[in-house]
Amino acid sequence: MSAGTTVSHPGRARTLRRDAWWVSPLLVFLGLSAFIVYSTWAAFQNGNYFWDPYLSPFYSPCISANCEHISFPLIGRWWTLSPAFLILWAPGGFRVTCYYYRKAYYRSFFGSPPACAVPDRRGVYVGETRFPLLIQNLHRYFFYLAVVFIGLLTWDAVKAFNFPEGFGIGVGTMVLWANVSLLSLYTFSCHSCRHLCGGGLDVLSKAPVRYRLWRWVSALNHRHQLFAWLSLFGVGLTDLYVRLVSMGVIHDFHIIF
Repeated sequence: MSAGTTVSHPGRARTLRRDAWWVSPLLVFLGLSAFIVYSTWAAFQNGNYFWDPYLSPFYSPCISANCEHISFPLIGRWWTLSPAFLILWAPGGFRVTCYYYRKAYYRSFFGSPPACAVPDRRGVYVGETRFPLLIQNLHRYFFYLAVVFIGLLTWDAVKAFNFPEGFGIGVGTMVLWANVSLLSLYTFSCHSCRHLCGGGLDVLSKAPVRYRLWRWVSALNHRHQLFAWLSLFGVGLTDLYVRLVSMGVIHDFHIIF
């Protein structure tokens, strides 16, 4: 039998793979768990997410009247919970339904399957035909929302030059621009973006503009996994930086002022 052949044993199944196949799903499990724990904690804090002119991406746009920094006060003061809960569902939904992240957390959290040539932990494969996995079909719509958030976060990065004392560039300015750059690479390397650019065309040469866009997005798509991880930890570190500066734990050094 080949190295990847599976054999059945009483009560369970195992693989004949002798390599450390379990390392990758374990690292993914630890990485995603760390981000989930931190982002949930940060959302519940309801404070230290703004230091003029820096706004944490976990709280942008701040649409409730109880915000430390009001971007778009669409929700009145009746909302007493953290304003992060009003907006995190959109970028969170984009990541949860992402094609790469589906593979990542299906393998690492559900063992479905944990690796190639390793049996699925579940006895029956049902695919994505039942709730809550049916929401995976909404990925393309979450993509449209993600593009809106890229625009909003870009505006936050632009405002990061506008200090109370006037124009300047701080470390936080570069942190916010690095964050929106990584998020843009992740968003626009998405499979849904690739389909939007080139999908539905029988002859690409008849749509030269869409063809160029499709080739550009396809090149980015090859590194979608890398962008997914860089942007995930980038957005978390950006929130942490703004939080620590707001709390006075660290000082935001000005490069130009």
